[in-house]
Amino acid sequence: MLTTKKMKHDRTRHAKTGMFTMAAAMKKKLVAGLILLAFLVTGTGSSLFWVQGSVFAAVGETSSQAAEPDAAPADLNDPAAVAAFIDKVMKSNMNTFKIPGAVISIVKDGKLLFTQGYGHSNIEEGSPIDPETSLFRIASTTKLFTWTAVMQLVEQGKIDLDTDINSYLKTVKIPDTYEQPITMRHLLTHTAGFEEGGVGYQITTDPKKLPVSISETLDKHMLARVRPPGEIVSYSNYGAALAGLIVEEVSGLPFDDYIQKHIFDPLDMKYATVQEPVPASLEPYSVLGYASKNDSFVNEPPTFEGGFRPAGSGSVSAIDMAHFMIAHLNKGSYKNKQILNPETAKLMHSTAFQLHKQLPGMALGFYELNMNGQRVISHGGADTLFNTQLYLVPDKQIGIFVSYSGGEGGGAAENLAKAFFDHYFPAPEIQIPPLPSNIAETLQKYAGSYKFTRRNFSDIDKFFSFMVEMKVTISDDQLSIGEGEERMLFALIEPNLFQQVGGPHQLGFRTNASGEITQMGFDFMPDLPLERAKLMDQTKLWFPLLGAAVVLFISVLIGFAIRIRTVNKMDGPQKRAVWLSVATAGWVLLTCILTVTLLMNMDTLERLSSTSTSVNIYLIMPIIFLGLTVALLVSAIMAWKDKYWTVFMRVYYTLVVLAAIALSLFFYHWNLIGWQFG
Repeated sequence: MLTTKKMKHDRTRHAKTGMFTMAAAMKKKLVAGLILLAFLVTGTGSSLFWVQGSVFAAVGETSSQAAEPDAAPADLNDPAAVAAFIDKVMKSNMNTFKIPGAVISIVKDGKLLFTQGYGHSNIEEGSPIDPETSLFRIASTTKLFTWTAVMQLVEQGKIDLDTDINSYLKTVKIPDTYEQPITMRHLLTHTAGFEEGGVGYQITTDPKKLPVSISETLDKHMLARVRPPGEIVSYSNYGAALAGLIVEEVSGLPFDDYIQKHIFDPLDMKYATVQEPVPASLEPYSVLGYASKNDSFVNEPPTFEGGFRPAGSGSVSAIDMAHFMIAHLNKGSYKNKQILNPETAKLMHSTAFQLHKQLPGMALGFYELNMNGQRVISHGGADTLFNTQLYLVPDKQIGIFVSYSGGEGGGAAENLAKAFFDHYFPAPEIQIPPLPSNIAETLQKYAGSYKFTRRNFSDIDKFFSFMVEMKVTISDDQLSIGEGEERMLFALIEPNLFQQVGGPHQLGFRTNASGEITQMGFDFMPDLPLERAKLMDQTKLWFPLLGAAVVLFISVLIGFAIRIRTVNKMDGPQKRAVWLSVATAGWVLLTCILTVTLLMNMDTLERLSSTSTSVNIYLIMPIIFLGLTVALLVSAIMAWKDKYWTVFMRVYYTLVVLAAIALSLFFYHWNLIGWQFG
């Protein structure tokens, strides 16, 4: 759950004044945890529950690396000093986060300021990382190519940002679930209202399954529309892939060819591709991805996006990404080649959607960040082996691209960004205004449980968001997330806006027409807001029910073992009723054990790449349990009708039936009855 130790560590700069030093250290951990959470989830498309373990595992390490802001900013116009500083941070991160290979490029004022490779592209062969030629998988950072392609077609008049996307789609049609259609602006800002999905089909490691048609993939795995478009951000790989399909069908060029011809070629990006697998001519330059096992690095097969490639198939070198960053910072131009008109580039970089007017929001394809008072537009990406982050600071003409092949790359990327902005743009001092007199009453409406908008509702994917919720409570006239020393505190600074106590971040809320709180979001992850959770989606409902049910079923088995001779002497109907309760108890306990050991322990790659035989067999079990529950209910009715046993035993039997019904509702609500794959 999102209220675990490591989560709070990163946001916990919120202790009171007397505990500021301790709070400052804990704050870094919690902020890092949530940033890494956003970072990894955005990149892989996987459920928050699936990746939270790996995210939080890196949090404790992250906190010790980022230095406190300098008293005065360092000089970015001194290339030698910049190189020395970045080199020191990168090498430290490589060691701390156990990373086998990394690369970075930094641009300023239209020029390459610094670039360097670290570690190896192939450990076995000892091949060093070359920032000019080494191809890193950049996962969701690929979306920036897709969004740039969309904006090229917008400025050509071939796409209108506010027209129904169905008017551009030829092979796939989006259902008219809501009166308001989905537009390209909605896709660019991730406000189209799609649910999340991906179990069994999001990625593959088998190159023999490639190439895959984008249109066929999107049609086969169409996601439900669960919110009206334009209402709230819900980061969507499906929406990005749809945008790529529109580029393909409007331009008349295959997606891969369009990106090559209209972005890579003009920008002289010779070591860049969105093809899967990479073309034979570039294959020798591909950086291998490594997993950490038993204190050593093990090469793992790369993952492929297939039909979702507009959302994450890119492989690019650091210097080529420098060309791309320069073009975006230089009004769409690189070495006299214009990939976007200045007006289009400005529009693309401008705020297009905000949860709260004071918080960073979504630009057209980029998400905004406030880093030590600097407006940053950014995008990251992560798959099971690579982590990437790109930051642009338009007002300062600065761009940073960093990518890691294995290890805790998400923690390293967050740490690098913090170190860079603390060094060159020290954070301003933050003052929290006095609290109003009626603050305790005011805060009540914000308390509760929240879930990320990016989740599934229709398929088995929904189950993996079961334990992913964020609890907001009230403590000392402040909002608190977490418990004990891990908690993060936020003080009210204006209606629906809170400032982190002892830290730089802000938390905002949105209300409905009745003034009720409906959504909340952090300033450092505008692409991953949360919404107030319904009771049926909260662990506070299910945990007591599940716990009570399990205790009852265990008592059934224990009681049967103790009284087996008495049971065997009962009349036929009574004996069958007892045996039915025993069979139901044993079956459901086995089902619960497999739910935890099989489903919850599946790794990200396994969940997203296939539906295993074991999972398909497991899904028979809730169906059989549902049948047993119905039989148990009928048996309970007969027990009362024919007055089996004592009244006490009949009441006990009825409680067992209610426990079975509760567990049946759990399996039903979390889409574990039947084979509900997207």
